[in-house]
Amino acid sequence: MSTSSIFRCFVLTFVLNFVLTTGLAHAASEEIQVYTDDKEEAGHASVDFHNNYVLSGKSSPEYAGGLAPAHLYRLTPEFNLGLTDTLELGVYALTTRAPNGEWNGEGYKVRLKYIAPHPDEGVYWGLNFELGRQSLPVAEYPRNAELKAILGWNLGKWNMAVNLNSDGSFNSGSGPVTEAVDFKINYTVAEKTQIGIESYNELGSYRHFDVWNNNSKVIYAVVDSELLGHEFNAGIGHGTNSESDQWIVKFIVNSRFW
Repeated sequence: MSTSSIFRCFVLTFVLNFVLTTGLAHAASEEIQVYTDDKEEAGHASVDFHNNYVLSGKSSPEYAGGLAPAHLYRLTPEFNLGLTDTLELGVYALTTRAPNGEWNGEGYKVRLKYIAPHPDEGVYWGLNFELGRQSLPVAEYPRNAELKAILGWNLGKWNMAVNLNSDGSFNSGSGPVTEAVDFKINYTVAEKTQIGIESYNELGSYRHFDVWNNNSKVIYAVVDSELLGHEFNAGIGHGTNSESDQWIVKFIVNSRFW
């Protein structure tokens, strides 16, 4: 793919991201994942179990009625179905376990992911659109949406991906659309094992980005591998400023139905 084609792909994803989310605020972190070109094949289905736990974080909620992040465990099953060679449908069921041991259902999300046809090596791109309804403890505005632009590059043992996320709410009186940029760099060390870093960076309102030290910034050391036929992504993250949770662990395991 030529340099001009790469540039056009990125511009297209950015423009679609902006247009489709105008009028939408920040979504909760029920999954901590950078999207690459992974998707289920047409007619195939799987479930991802997203697990994350805040070892050290803020002890007070960010808004009235919200959950404090410290020692909060989130478990989110995600059911995936390959619709076509380029489209995948996903459904999330959100749950939390509070520090006192109480489990709660926190809502649901539905998403549609598109990954453009591409060779095994080289540039790839896609879009992921989500709609959901969440409970007050995990989302200040229950009805929310996200559009994620995906841009990546497979180069031999290296895989790099960038996600531009626009988050908003359909609730009356909700805040502005907010932006975040996440990236991942992986290096293959064995046939089915990669190690790398992931970085998650909130930027603030799309109308005016905040200074870099504002909002959450977290970087993870991660490993992607396979165990007993199940793919997994595991990592430990550290916040880089006072607005971030300081230590978080995450574990995602994928099990295929057929």
